[in-house]
Amino acid sequence: MTDTLDTTDAATLDPARREMYEKVCAKLNPDRFRDLLVDLVNIHSPTGRERPASEYMASYLQENVGIDARYQPISEHTGNAIGELRGSGGGSRLLLYAPIDTHIDPEADVPWVGKSLRPDMTPEAKVDGDLVIGLGASNPKCMVAGLTEVLHAVVDADLPLVGDLAIGFAGGGMPVSMSNRDQVGMSSGVFHLLTHGMMPDHAIVLKPWWAVYPEEPGMCWFKVTVRGTFGYAGISRGTEGFRSSIVPAATVIQEIEAWLPEYTARNTSGSTLPEGWISAVRSGSPDKPAFPSAATEIYLDVRVNPRTTPGEVRHQFAEMIRALRTRHPDIELDWEMYGSLPGGMTDPDNWIIQSCQRGWEEVEGKPYESTPLLGGQTDGTLIRRLGIPCARIGYPWPPASAPAELNEGLGGMGVASVTDVMMATRAIAYAVVDTLTRTREELDL
Repeated sequence: MTDTLDTTDAATLDPARREMYEKVCAKLNPDRFRDLLVDLVNIHSPTGRERPASEYMASYLQENVGIDARYQPISEHTGNAIGELRGSGGGSRLLLYAPIDTHIDPEADVPWVGKSLRPDMTPEAKVDGDLVIGLGASNPKCMVAGLTEVLHAVVDADLPLVGDLAIGFAGGGMPVSMSNRDQVGMSSGVFHLLTHGMMPDHAIVLKPWWAVYPEEPGMCWFKVTVRGTFGYAGISRGTEGFRSSIVPAATVIQEIEAWLPEYTARNTSGSTLPEGWISAVRSGSPDKPAFPSAATEIYLDVRVNPRTTPGEVRHQFAEMIRALRTRHPDIELDWEMYGSLPGGMTDPDNWIIQSCQRGWEEVEGKPYESTPLLGGQTDGTLIRRLGIPCARIGYPWPPASAPAELNEGLGGMGVASVTDVMMATRAIAYAVVDTLTRTREELDL
């Protein structure tokens, strides 16, 4: 290897950097990745209860990978795993990031996730050839294991890094707000991570889809309450003074459902496709079926293009409600926006976006031409909103070889292909070498 690095052309790796990159790729170990993924799937980490998984990863980073790492507590039950490999100095700080919490709690979520729990919905890992199956195997556990494998390979390759390679795995990453767990969720963990010492110059988020995204949507959560009167099943239909809240709620649901595709079409731009879905309906008590409820609540998540503010989305929703009231003056309702997070974006010409695209091209062996539309939200949104240039890169999902019954709907996001994720690790390794072997001046920092 030469003693000096050629910095004249960032579009391709010069011989010295290519030698380093190939050395890292030679150290990437799919068996080691798979074994860590199995261990992580077997550690249940629902949002707000991530401490055991984060503590495990902090120990793994320190004891197995051999870097300075620790558990970063947030509360008694939740916290983050953080670590860092320092370079010689004068370079940038690059954060490899993934959340660590899963969206299903098997003890509480049946029947809402299905009549019973499928193998991809339980925190019990099963290995089937190239596949690892279990709750969160593809999202987020293989992301955590995949980034750890990149870091492990860099350490094993003993590269002469100039910049610092940081790694972080946070709780509270799911787009939820757990009312019974200190309202953990909506990127609460990564916010704590970044505001407590882990702020980098740029970041890479590993998340499904084999593409490089410079932007991601935010979200607005709405609750619509249809009003009626409290009733009794023995009352004759048409009795004066009784109004159902449940029956007219069906009309309101249909009106919202008709509006959502119009909203998406009107607000699609860049690589963001801001979908919206009705996700929950609540009314009355199953213990009191004889007494119809005076209120029926409808909950929905509407995604926010980073070029549109939550305030603007709220206005568009308000206009839809106003038109609905005009068409259905007999329906009494009120509404509120009870949660919001703006979208975030990074300049597509920023170094870290371009470097990840070069990594994608290296693996694919062809030019990176376009980024497909996407509506999925990740912690990358908040990372960008805090002013950190951030690239999202991932792997094909769902795996083509996954059983059809486990690809139905979102499921437990629990089928990961070792081959697919290892492909993504090679692209990320490229960006690590490409970025952390340069001075801050070379990176325009």
